[in-house]
Amino acid sequence: MIGKLQGTIDYIGDGFVILMAGSVGYKVFTPEYLKPKDTVSLWIETVVREDSIRLFGFSSIAAQNLFNQLTGVSGVGPKVAMAILGTIKTDTLLSAIATGDAKTIATAPGVGKKVAEKIIVELKSKITSGTSMEFAQDASTGAMPDLLAALESLGYRRLDIIDMAQKLVSENPGADVTKLVPMALKLISGNK
Repeated sequence: MIGKLQGTIDYIGDGFVILMAGSVGYKVFTPEYLKPKDTVSLWIETVVREDSIRLFGFSSIAAQNLFNQLTGVSGVGPKVAMAILGTIKTDTLLSAIATGDAKTIATAPGVGKKVAEKIIVELKSKITSGTSMEFAQDASTGAMPDLLAALESLGYRRLDIIDMAQKLVSENPGADVTKLVPMALKLISGNK
C-alpha cells in the first residue's frame, strides 16, 4: 500500500492531480487546493474496487482519518466524502457533526439533508478532536446556532459565515445573539 507521496504537481484535473514522484506520475484525487509545479507531500488512502484502484491524497493525517470515517457511513462513498472535505473545512465539519448541524454538512455538493443527518448520527460519538470538540460542545449550547440563523435570515450563505461566527462566539463567551449579530455584520462589511 502507498502511505504517502511527495513530489511535484504536474497537472490539475477536475478533482484530481497528477503528482510526479520521481519519474512516476500518480493520479491522486484530492480536496486540497493545489497549484501546478507545487511541491507537496500527501497522505494517501488507497480505495480498491472491482473495476478500479484510486488514490486519495490529504495534507494531514487528520483529514485522511476524517475521510475514512465519512466513507464508513453507509451511503457515503469516496466521491461524496471528497465533496464534503473539499467544501467544508475540517474544524467546521467536526463542529457541525458534534453540534448536529446538518444544514452545514448539506452545503456540500451531492449531500442532502438525509445523508447529512446520517453522518451526524453515525459519527457524533466517534469524533474526538480535542479543541474542535470542546468548541463544538460550547457552540451547541451557546449563541452559535442563533447567530447562524440570524445571519442566514439576512441572506448570508452558511459556508461564507460559519468560520467567522465560530471565531466570534469563541472570542466573546457569554455574549448573546443581540450583541454578536452587529459584531458579525461589522466584520462582514469590513471584509468586502
